Amino acid sequence: MKVVIQISPREEAKALPILLRHSPGMLLAKRTYIISEEATMALRDAGIRFTEISRETNAPGLEEGVVPGERI
Repeated sequence: MKVVIQISPREEAKALPILLRHSPGMLLAKRTYIISEEATMALRDAGIRFTEISRETNAPGLEEGVVPGERI
């Protein structure tokens, strides 16, 4: 599962070594990262504060046999 987080400049300095070890994440504008669930747990374990913006979820209906792109 991928998680989108945003980190303050101060916390980012502490988080970068952890992020480089735990996630092939992606850096976006304004210190926003897309990282793995494992990386978020590692940041929390290290006491690094961040704001979770969103989480990857399964598209509704795919379990029920809806074909991607099909109108619902």
